[in-house]
Amino acid sequence: MPGLLGKKIGMTSVFSAEGKNVPCTVIEVGPCVVTQVKTVEADGYEAVQVGFIEKKEKHTTQPEMGHFKKAGVTPKRHLAEFKGFEEAYKAGDVITVDLFEGAEYVDVIGTSKGKGFKGVVGRHGFGGVGQTTHGQHNRLRAPGSVGACSYPAKVFKGTRMAGQTGNERVTVQNLQVLKIMPEHNLLLIKGSVPGCKGSIVIIEK
Repeated sequence: MPGLLGKKIGMTSVFSAEGKNVPCTVIEVGPCVVTQVKTVEADGYEAVQVGFIEKKEKHTTQPEMGHFKKAGVTPKRHLAEFKGFEEAYKAGDVITVDLFEGAEYVDVIGTSKGKGFKGVVGRHGFGGVGQTTHGQHNRLRAPGSVGACSYPAKVFKGTRMAGQTGNERVTVQNLQVLKIMPEHNLLLIKGSVPGCKGSIVIIEK
């Protein structure tokens, strides 16, 4: 699906035509520069690689510098590939938030906030086990039994337990586009998107 890279600015709210106060997320989308156009003949598939946010040359590796010089663009901090563009682009072209003009819904991909080590109640929504009487005092938020005792005599992979929570790739689909502000490269999306303020997200049609 065609899309662009963006940066999450924060959240605000706007009033709809019916007078309702709608919470929304503000995302700075682009402008993104085309750094490579992949073709079936050369790469085996068709895609457009775009770059977002300027990067200093002293922080860029030599292979990256060769890649950007071949495209005739300045170094970029973030790269991503997208397929299905209706328009034919070439290296050096700039794609702005106008790409989403007329789009009612988008998918947003980002990295969720890391929440550290959490127990099963906070991580998976367990209700806790055991009773609150008869002298028990330390099992209210425990996970309970995690495996069989005779067969298979092991704990299956993927069993929900306590552990690292968040800080993973999350995709939220079918978010409504409320407003596009081309003069500021801003996109207002209804609801929340994964990630903290300033994090990089991928917006797809």
